[in-house]
Amino acid sequence: MLPLVALVGRPNVGKSTLFNALTRSRDALVHDQPGVTRDRHYGVCRLDAERPFAVVDTGGLSGEEIGLAGATARQARAGAEEADLIVFVVDAREGLATLDRDIVAWLRKTGKPLVLAVNKTDGLDEEACMVEFARFGVADALPLAASHQRGVGDLVELLQSRLPPDRDLSVLEDDPRRIRVAFVGRPNVGKSTLVNRMLGEERMIASDVPGTTRDSIAVDLERDGKLYRLIDTAGLRRRGKVEEAVEKFSAFKTLASIEHCQVAVVLVDGTEGITDQDATVLGHVLEAGRGLVVAVNKWDGLSSYEREQNRVQLERKLAFAPWAERITISALHGSGLRELFRAVNRAHASVTKSFGTSEINRALEVAYETNPPPTVRGHAPKMRYGHSGGNTPPTFIVHGSRLKGLPESYRRYLENFFRKRFKLVGTPLRFEFREGENPFEGKKNELTERQQAKRRRLLRYARKS
Repeated sequence: MLPLVALVGRPNVGKSTLFNALTRSRDALVHDQPGVTRDRHYGVCRLDAERPFAVVDTGGLSGEEIGLAGATARQARAGAEEADLIVFVVDAREGLATLDRDIVAWLRKTGKPLVLAVNKTDGLDEEACMVEFARFGVADALPLAASHQRGVGDLVELLQSRLPPDRDLSVLEDDPRRIRVAFVGRPNVGKSTLVNRMLGEERMIASDVPGTTRDSIAVDLERDGKLYRLIDTAGLRRRGKVEEAVEKFSAFKTLASIEHCQVAVVLVDGTEGITDQDATVLGHVLEAGRGLVVAVNKWDGLSSYEREQNRVQLERKLAFAPWAERITISALHGSGLRELFRAVNRAHASVTKSFGTSEINRALEVAYETNPPPTVRGHAPKMRYGHSGGNTPPTFIVHGSRLKGLPESYRRYLENFFRKRFKLVGTPLRFEFREGENPFEGKKNELTERQQAKRRRLLRYARKS
């Protein structure tokens, strides 16, 4: 139900900084290096509480039409075409550029309302800057310094006066019914290609160049009556190989997306098999306690022998997570997507499942009777009762005595028993064991005067005897 505003301009003029200022977030990746933003990034501006509006941050238009620059330009044009109003952002410090003239000429052809935002005016003569850019002939123009939040309020007021009535843009609204799915993995394993195939359009820039995706982009999808929020993330490399600051910020965004999602789809390159870096990515997902589905991509390009070797390697290297489903797909051709969605649905149902106290206690009782825990230093641990500690992932809190000495093998037995009893797939389980406190611990029994006298008489009698 929100109108849409697109931020358009040359690279490194401050579009992402303005996007973060309008949305009061740090969702857009910001760096001095030109061309950091490539895909469209959506957010909601709520600075005017009575009438919020949607904002889309686009990549910089460099005038090139080939390679990554051309793909970025196509994404920016798509964002401008779907917007109700366009904010053309220019750099006051660099002044008027020839490319700015070309962009203005194209924006006028779109027929959309246009607002000129002269950014980076801090420390400059604003009137002189506005005179220089007055050659564009844009009636609605104002100076601002997005990095210092100066002029942002005036821009919001101007946009509100030019925006059309609210329209249906429900994809930006938070909906608890949506299944949040993050696609993670090493660079160049096909994450963006897979998301594009699911959406049926070129929503993400997909390229053979590793590291094409730099930011985490969320897109909503409805399939077979279910609502999804697909999150395409940047590839994760080993920490020792991450040198550029932009890549470090991209890694932080990816880890934040893992924390925010409910199910993580870890993509593996079938032509290379499971690598150490794939295991590291899987470790991040397990540490976050999210649902897990392993998707082996590029399966269509493997021979029968390579597929069999790949399956053996998967079983061997993923032995620490046998509950995670393995799905073979081809992101380029779309094979295996139906099975992938089904696995995501099963993992989501398991990772968000709630349990009653009675069924947990009944499961503990059956597990204890079937296989009692071994004695520890001559004493048998006792599990008195249990209850739920929350979901995502499912957590079970068990109360009893001498539980700290439970061996790891028995903890694994309880996890496997609960997983089989409640039919949980694609999710880790966590058990928290708590021992009851001794109510007399730390308390000293003080004797009364009469008890002390009696004690002295007994001691004297003992000495005489």
